[in-house]
Amino acid sequence: MNTVIKKSPVALAILCFLIEEPMHPYRMQQLIKERGKDEVINVRHRTSIYQTIDRLHRDHAIAIHEKKKNEGKPDFIVYEITDMGRNAAYSWIREMLSTPAQEFLEFPAAISFLALLTPEEVVSLFTQRLSTLQNTLAGLEEQMQTQMSTGLPRLFLLESEYQGAVLRAEMEWLQSVIADIQSHKLKWSMEELRNIARQLENRPNER
Repeated sequence: MNTVIKKSPVALAILCFLIEEPMHPYRMQQLIKERGKDEVINVRHRTSIYQTIDRLHRDHAIAIHEKKKNEGKPDFIVYEITDMGRNAAYSWIREMLSTPAQEFLEFPAAISFLALLTPEEVVSLFTQRLSTLQNTLAGLEEQMQTQMSTGLPRLFLLESEYQGAVLRAEMEWLQSVIADIQSHKLKWSMEELRNIARQLENRPNER
């Protein structure tokens, strides 16, 4: 059987939970929230978990461990991991930890067209973003303090540590760009952009 199991953060979470023990999808949802995995895994739409479970079942990464009748409702199904699913989970973890992924995020895409806005508007927008990130970081740090006060080992806080480091790095970068725009070290105008575009168009083909 040469089934290729589609990799995703949600699929990884499901497989890792099932490595612990067989469980029902609702229990997986609970664990994602209880353990703060919803901070790093996009599960805003509840159906995404069930859709991923259906796909993993079709791909033989998980199997039905137990099925019970549930009066007037869908059957109560408990899933378990298969050898194929276990191998996939460990392979994904090793690959995700060792190899940076090419992720196409919204923010870098918007930055690439930032020059279409005025410097003043960019400062305003970046200031808004900075404020949001500061609030997010404050909430994250408060959550970590609460978790640490309960004696939760650092091992289970590493993803929050990483999130904090990424937030601080982005905030520092935003502050530096805002400062450079306000001091006119970084400036642009549509006229300048058009001139640059014409120069690039007239540049001899170097191939």
